[in-house]
Amino acid sequence: MNQHHASTGPTDQQQITLRGPAELADALPFMLGFHPTDSVVLVALHGERGRFGGRLRLGIPRSPGEWAATADQLAECLVEGCERRGERPDGILVFLCQDPAPGERAHRVMERLRPFAQRLRTACGGLDVPVYEALCISDGRYFSYCCPDSRCCPPDGTPLALPGTSVMAAASAYAGIQVRGSLRDMEARFRPPVPDDASQRDALDEASAALVPRILDARTFDRVRDDTLALARELMGRFEGASSRDGDEGDDALVTHGEAAAVIMGLQDRDTRDRAAEWMEGAEGAAALRLWRVLARRCVVPYTEHAAAPLTLAGWTAWSTGDEPAARVALGLALNADPDYRFALLLHQACNEGIDPESLRDCLRTERAARDLVPAEPAASPSAAQAPSPAPTPAAAHGRVRRARAGRPPTAGGPTRPGRGGRNGRGGVRPARAGGGVPRRGRRGTGTG
Repeated sequence: MNQHHASTGPTDQQQITLRGPAELADALPFMLGFHPTDSVVLVALHGERGRFGGRLRLGIPRSPGEWAATADQLAECLVEGCERRGERPDGILVFLCQDPAPGERAHRVMERLRPFAQRLRTACGGLDVPVYEALCISDGRYFSYCCPDSRCCPPDGTPLALPGTSVMAAASAYAGIQVRGSLRDMEARFRPPVPDDASQRDALDEASAALVPRILDARTFDRVRDDTLALARELMGRFEGASSRDGDEGDDALVTHGEAAAVIMGLQDRDTRDRAAEWMEGAEGAAALRLWRVLARRCVVPYTEHAAAPLTLAGWTAWSTGDEPAARVALGLALNADPDYRFALLLHQACNEGIDPESLRDCLRTERAARDLVPAEPAASPSAAQAPSPAPTPAAAHGRVRRARAGRPPTAGGPTRPGRGGRNGRGGVRPARAGGGVPRRGRRGTGTG
């Protein structure tokens, strides 16, 4: 078994050597910052000593029919990402992590996932990058798909090291690296505790009926943006004045159903969301992250796709403030909510490739500073205030919100929107029911965000 070297700090001098599959399996949570569950993880290796490089994590597809395409995409994404950073990987490690279903044993999980492991090995090999080790981790045991030596990798698997007893655990503790728990626990912080909460659903219905037509109207969308940001700032002020010791339940109690619904709907506008992304540092960033988590937890059925905006903001803020594990989890959930949400796609790729977020922070700082220097517009004269504003054009409306799905009725009292004809939309807004002000509880458009 080859030796591999993992960095446990900000410099390459702080390294430890991992020998054999046992230490590799134990190191995985420290590489990701959490214990992956139902996940496939690929880690790039560089140089003769097998230095750890880029890594990718994805949920294991439930259908074996998707394994081949998933394996090809993962291998290509990891290799190309490393090449963009100027260092093609010399090898890859593969981890398949899944606990047994009721009545199933860990050995059965390993055998069931063996075709996926083999497809991952051939996909990487097809790119001329060998897989040095492929491990299945299930129910506290690890199994090797590559090592034929039953003395170190017996067919029934090998128990993982006790928590805190390995060399990686000791080195990580010394470097201040923490493992947050399981991926499932981290995802729960961004998901509604009651997915079909009727009170929150009704509040979202009312906010959608009230705000969607105004966002689509060129005469009123600026006011909706300003009102949304003002309310979000007010909510952030509550978090800044409240302790986080009460956890997510305490944060949820600080925001009413109506307030959450209003901000969620307002964030479906791309300009509003981009301005909210400027709250990314210091105490402001910490309060914003708590707010985005609350809003993501309020996106109940059938508004789950609306969570893409607050989840992406949560991912960006976590990444900007140095919490990469939470950022990857939030951005992954944003893409689960809306696979075409472009802001989440770009951030997820940049975070996975280890790009420094400072360039985006600097850009947002510059935009915010430039906007603060612009003098406020003078109040409109009475005659100007009474003059009718031009009606919004279809192009202007489409530039602000995501297109509705084809076949949906138009928003009552608002402009008619065509179906999904392109990918130039912004945040997503659900059309209202025909003949009434209550929004349809169907699927929302999924154009780019």
